Amino acid sequence: MASKIMPKAGRCLFNVPRIPIRPQWRPLSTTSRVASDALQVHRDSSQNNPSIPFTFNAINQKLIAEILKRYPPQYKKAAVMPLLDLGQRQLGFTSISVMNEVAKVLEMPPMRVYEVATFYTMYNRDPVGRYHVQACTTTPCQLGGCGSDKIMEAIESHLGVGPGSTTEDGMFTFSEVECLGACVNAPMVQINDDYYEDLTPESMVTLLKALQAAAETTGAAGGTAGLSGDSEAGMGSSKGADRSQGERSVKTQTPRGYNGKQGVTLPSPGPQSGRKTCENMAGLTALTEEPWGNEKLRTDGQL
Repeated sequence: MASKIMPKAGRCLFNVPRIPIRPQWRPLSTTSRVASDALQVHRDSSQNNPSIPFTFNAINQKLIAEILKRYPPQYKKAAVMPLLDLGQRQLGFTSISVMNEVAKVLEMPPMRVYEVATFYTMYNRDPVGRYHVQACTTTPCQLGGCGSDKIMEAIESHLGVGPGSTTEDGMFTFSEVECLGACVNAPMVQINDDYYEDLTPESMVTLLKALQAAAETTGAAGGTAGLSGDSEAGMGSSKGADRSQGERSVKTQTPRGYNGKQGVTLPSPGPQSGRKTCENMAGLTALTEEPWGNEKLRTDGQL
């Protein structure tokens, strides 16, 4: 009897479940290497450091006063985005000095301004060229028309720089961006504040040549905003708070289109294919006849 019990008891002793022992260390986990820290980290440079003074000029100070009227005094920090945009338009990019001045005007911690400026890609925290060419390469633009790949190739071939670079003369900055919301007229690019749509490689190169010719005609220097200049060297000759914002340049500046006072000729923004908006170039495909049904619209003009 004992011989029948003992072997089984021995096996039970060896088969007692063991409580797992957790190690006193945790495994190291890493994320993929970030290719660029441009959106998160500020590095002082000769063009962008806190020691470079910046103040809003007289015109922008009036605009700031108007903007702040839209917000209750205790919530004026909500105006941080339009003020950052004003600073970028005055200086040409959103430098650390611009952010500090915005924080001073709005009486808010500079870190809160840094958080906004580093989150939105519309704020260029490094100097950009006079014309910032932003090419969309998301799915609709890749599939629409000739495709964004050919537009990218045309830009890169003509300017001689790749995405994320600026030409040596400071005239063009070339960027690859995500969807800009003009998918129906793909492929498209944004240049400064204007959209150019329904592009082909040929029309893209024509547009770049027109922009270059416009800058040369007006004597404008690279790395500045706007279209025309106030002097032989263009707006870029002005430095500091009044750069490109003088009394004359604001009131009599050549308009953005296209047959200005100084002979500037540029393609109009929008579709470059001949259509005016996003209508079907072959004509209407719906609502081409009287809608079916018993309902009729009044024709006596009372509605």
